Amino acid sequence: MSRIVTIAGSPSATAKSSAILGLAHRVLKRNAVCSHAIAVRSLPPEALLHADTKHPAIQEAVGRVLGSRGLLIATPIYKASYSGVLKTFLDLLPQDALKGKVILPLATGGSLAHLLALEYALKPVLSALGATHILRGVFLTDSEIQFEHGGTLSLEEEVEQRLNHSLAELIRETEPLPDPTAELEYVI
Repeated sequence: MSRIVTIAGSPSATAKSSAILGLAHRVLKRNAVCSHAIAVRSLPPEALLHADTKHPAIQEAVGRVLGSRGLLIATPIYKASYSGVLKTFLDLLPQDALKGKVILPLATGGSLAHLLALEYALKPVLSALGATHILRGVFLTDSEIQFEHGGTLSLEEEVEQRLNHSLAELIRETEPLPDPTAELEYVI
């Protein structure tokens, strides 16, 4: 079971949201967090479009989500909403699939005008799937994300700090629960 599952909701492998998610995934690994990556664009398109929940790849992806403690969901913002590819996948999840999970939404968009898409488009759908612990999302504009020669991702210091702060919160909030049968020591 993966503690945190990352979901890339972009239809493009070269999308900035996918690059940011890749960076976040590396941060999780560096911090010894057991994680698994799902790229929705890599799931069988016909199974996604026909809502074939019996397809083995769909069952595996849904099972990963259900078995996780937390999710890091990344999407580009198109026309004031998250990607249709992500919506198609979220529609395949059971009604209470996100109950008890810690969710960190991450989005990229052309300008700050798309910032509220996290609050007014994505978060209501996550809540409808049972999410009650949605962390403050991270929104990055295209101008805040740069690629160096050779394709290396480069972020401004303030942006990198915001992302690291949110990832630290996700890691902290998904720590394994203490053993309920362990004896507690009370100091009076």
